[in-house]
Amino acid sequence: MVPMTRTLHVSRDLYANGQRFLAGGVSSDARRTAGVPLYVDRAQGARLWDVDGNSYVDYVLGQGPALLGHCPAPVVAAIADQAARGMVYSAQHAAEVRVAERICAMVPSAERVRFNTVGSEAVHGALRLARGYTGRSKILKFEGHYHGWLDPVLYSVHPAVDAAGPAQAPVAVPGTAGQQPGHSDDLIVCPWNDLETLTGLMARHAGQIAAVIAEPVLCNTGAISPDPGYLEAVRRLCDEHGTLLIFDEIITGFRLAPGGAQERFGITPDLSVFGKAMAGGMQVSALVGRAAVMDHISTGKVAHAGTFNSQPVGIAAAEATLRILDERREEVYGTLYERGEELMEGLRAAAAKTGVPMLVDGPGPVFQTYFTDAPAVRDYRDFAATDRAKMARLQAALLDRGVNMVPRGLWFMSTAHTTADVDATVDAFAGALRDL
Repeated sequence: MVPMTRTLHVSRDLYANGQRFLAGGVSSDARRTAGVPLYVDRAQGARLWDVDGNSYVDYVLGQGPALLGHCPAPVVAAIADQAARGMVYSAQHAAEVRVAERICAMVPSAERVRFNTVGSEAVHGALRLARGYTGRSKILKFEGHYHGWLDPVLYSVHPAVDAAGPAQAPVAVPGTAGQQPGHSDDLIVCPWNDLETLTGLMARHAGQIAAVIAEPVLCNTGAISPDPGYLEAVRRLCDEHGTLLIFDEIITGFRLAPGGAQERFGITPDLSVFGKAMAGGMQVSALVGRAAVMDHISTGKVAHAGTFNSQPVGIAAAEATLRILDERREEVYGTLYERGEELMEGLRAAAAKTGVPMLVDGPGPVFQTYFTDAPAVRDYRDFAATDRAKMARLQAALLDRGVNMVPRGLWFMSTAHTTADVDATVDAFAGALRDL
C-alpha cells in the first residue's frame, strides 16, 4: 500500500476553529496529537472516513468499544427502537433486568450488578464499596495500570522513571496538577508481575488494605499479560489478608472472552468493572461482584447513584451486543483471535524484513507493538524503556497510509476486520517502517 494523498483542508479549519472554543482544541487529552487531530465524519465496519474524505482501516475502534465493528446492524436497530420509546426515565425498566441477568450468566464474578455510564465511575464505586465492606482505607494498585482519571487512582500510570522511585519500591506519582495530595496516603503502588514485592507489601500493611485493583492484562501500558501463576498468587494473597480483589476489565471485559479475562485465566475476583465492549460503542459501564459484597449497596450502607445509570438507550445497545457475544461466542471469539494472530504475525514479519527491532505481543483481540530489542515486556519499567516517541511517529506514518492505531502502539481487533484488511495493513506497516 503506497502512501495515499491525504488532504486535511477541512480538518485543519475545524482544528483552528476548535482551538477557539475547546480547551486545547479537543475534548479528551487522549486525542491530543503533534499535528491535526483526526476528525471523523462516519464509521462502518472496520473503517473510518474523515471529514476530508480519507478512508482508514481502524484499529482504535473508539479505544476498544467497537468489538463488532462500527455500527453493527443489530445494535443500531436496538438503539433506534429504544430512542423512539424514550431516552431517559430516571426509573427502572425491563431491559436493565435482562442485561443484568445475562451478565451474571456470562461473568464468573457477577452475582449482582450496578450500572454506570463510564469506566471511571464504575472504578470509583468499586473502591468505595471495598472500603465500606472491609472497613479499611488503603488500596493497592500496580504501576502502569490505569483505573480512570479521577483523583484517588490517577497515580503512577505513566510516570517519569526518574520520579517514580526504585523499580521494586515505586512511589505514588500524581498524574496531573490539581490532585489532592492526601489521596496518595491511602494508596500503595506495587510493580506488576513481581510476586515477592507484592507479598512483602501485603504483609507490611496487613489489616489495612481494603482492595487490590488490577487490569488482569495490562492494556493501558502495552498489552502485558500476567506471568504464569501470578494472578493465582494475587488471589491467594488477597484471601489470606481478608482483602478484596478487584479486576478492572474495562478493556479486557467481553473482549478476551464472553466472561472477560477472569474467564480466560480462570481467576474469579470479588468485584469487577466492565465498560467499552459491553455496549458496542454506547456509554455503559458496570460494577459487578459477589452478592455478599454487593449487598452493602443493596442495604444502603454504601451509596451508589447516578442520573444516567441504566440509561435506556445504552442498555438497549448492551442487550443487543451481549446477546451476540453470548449466543455466537464461538464465531465471535474465533474470528477475533484468528484475525489478531494473522495481523500480529504479519507485523512481526514486516519488521523482521526491514531489520527493525520490534516486539509484537498480546492476547490477539488486543495487542501491542513495541520498538525494542527486548524479548519481553513484563511491567511498566520495561514499557518505559521502549522507544515510545518512535511509536508515535509510526502511528502518524500509518495514518498517511490509511491505517489508524492507538499512538502508543496498541491495536484493537473487531469481528469486522477481514483477511484483506490484515493484508493491506501489513503492507502499509512495512511501508511506514521504511518511511521511518
